[in-house]
Amino acid sequence: MLPTASLTFLGFLLSAVGIAANPVVIRQGPVSLPFARRINATGFNDLVQKDRARAKNLADVYQAKESGTLGHSTIVRVGVTNAGVTYEANVGVGNPPTYYALLIDTGSSNTWVGAAKAYVKTKSSTQTSNDVVRFPPLIYGTEFIDTVTIAPGLVIPRQSIGVASESFGLTASTAIGPVDLTIGTLSPAVNSTIPTITDNLFSQGTIASNIVSVSFEPTTASSVKNGELMFGGTDHSKYTGDITYIPLTATSPSDQSWGIDQSIRYGTSTPILTKTTGIVDTGTTLTLIATDAYHRYLAATGAVRDSTNGFLRITPAQYSNLKSLFFTTGGRTFELTPNAQIWPRALNEFIGGTRDHIYLVVNDIGSPTGQGLDFINGYTFLERFYSVFDTTQQRVGLATTAFTTATSN
Repeated sequence: MLPTASLTFLGFLLSAVGIAANPVVIRQGPVSLPFARRINATGFNDLVQKDRARAKNLADVYQAKESGTLGHSTIVRVGVTNAGVTYEANVGVGNPPTYYALLIDTGSSNTWVGAAKAYVKTKSSTQTSNDVVRFPPLIYGTEFIDTVTIAPGLVIPRQSIGVASESFGLTASTAIGPVDLTIGTLSPAVNSTIPTITDNLFSQGTIASNIVSVSFEPTTASSVKNGELMFGGTDHSKYTGDITYIPLTATSPSDQSWGIDQSIRYGTSTPILTKTTGIVDTGTTLTLIATDAYHRYLAATGAVRDSTNGFLRITPAQYSNLKSLFFTTGGRTFELTPNAQIWPRALNEFIGGTRDHIYLVVNDIGSPTGQGLDFINGYTFLERFYSVFDTTQQRVGLATTAFTTATSN
């Protein structure tokens, strides 16, 4: 069970804002921020391959951390992938601030600048004696302590950041995932943790609770503001019914992240995945399941693997007969409807697909069940539900939304 954590998932898009003379504004209530997505896929097998590579990379890093074998060879081997769909924020660094478009990612916890746009030192910038590395994807640099401005009132006077000197597949990020993921990223302080952005907002009193919640809307546009990230609480207008809270798993290696236990069935009675462990991850685009579960899903739907892009493809007749997937976790069952299981047809060109074809968003994680990372509930799952990442209570929350049963795809 990870001792502390905070969210990343996914990104949010902010407008540039300045820093006041006294940058810290103490708040008692939560603060919400809009975010937007950008599709990075270049067609063919790109998006499926990126998601599968990310899953393997995360598993390798988590396992290496737990075994104490995380080192340069592990970092280099797993650090060269990039996300197919990203979420970005314009975040200010320094005083006065320079604004950077930063990737938001739940799979790591370090904040990075300087790869695509040069880091500008100001009166608030202090270089430490540490080098820093992020994985995955791989990025090297030097640690600085600096002021970070997320929005008016969301200002951190002393946030650790990595200033990139070498990057493979990543230009900048503000990752607010589990704080344990920062262990091993500093050198020589290899055993030190780095408080995440959410941790610092909570400890300095800017937000009242160490919670981050995320809401999405399904969209058929390639780049659009389609959601909201909230620091410090939940937004009751964004979900329906009650939030179901699921305790974080103790099973390795998913216990290093936002890991939960769940089972999946197709329709009323076809088991796809018996109760097992995986993670909730905004940095993964598709919904990934263990290889044996993937083959059961393929057989149940009648789908075929598209040789061009790696997605599962079904015919219109098969889509008419497609049944819901049911995810059972925390004592509640969440329904992923037939429409939620397909890629938005208006965006087929971005995955190297054919305009009128129907592609499924469920795919193979690349390893059999029993590995401790047997599923990833990625963006295509989370856009149909409201999600809460609660560091204090060590739990993930899920609730239905007005878009759970939308038919926009």
